[in-house]
Amino acid sequence: MILTAWAARWGIPAQAVAELVNMSTPLPQPPTRPVTSESALQSLVRLEAAAKGVWLTRNNVGALLDATGRSVRYGLANESPKENAEIKSADLIGVRKVLITDRHVGTVLGQIVSRECKPPGWRYTGTKREQAQLRWATFINSMGGDAAIVSGEGSL
Repeated sequence: MILTAWAARWGIPAQAVAELVNMSTPLPQPPTRPVTSESALQSLVRLEAAAKGVWLTRNNVGALLDATGRSVRYGLANESPKENAEIKSADLIGVRKVLITDRHVGTVLGQIVSRECKPPGWRYTGTKREQAQLRWATFINSMGGDAAIVSGEGSL
């Protein structure tokens, strides 16, 4: 029997179960290092995610020619050049467990997590690329996901 099923059988609120799990499972903290590049930030965000039970992976987006000379597109939201110009998926995509309360007590669902990593000191200027990245984050958040554009540690 899993903990959530046992708690539901005994009428223990899901929030109490989540608190108990958090209290009894100390999470390792990622090391604090100076962030010197977008790549370094991606590594630190992934370490932070792992420490918090969030799975993140790199989302490479682009196109290449296969052995026959045909264009092959890869990455999320990249089925055509037009789509890629309108919406740009983030650098890191993953999932976190979410314990649902009330009506779905004991059910664990996955929530999409999306992080677009920017170099230190980055500020939004509204370029076409940034607008397309913001459209992705807005879409993911509108669907109940957790998306953000980040330029420093502590993003989760």
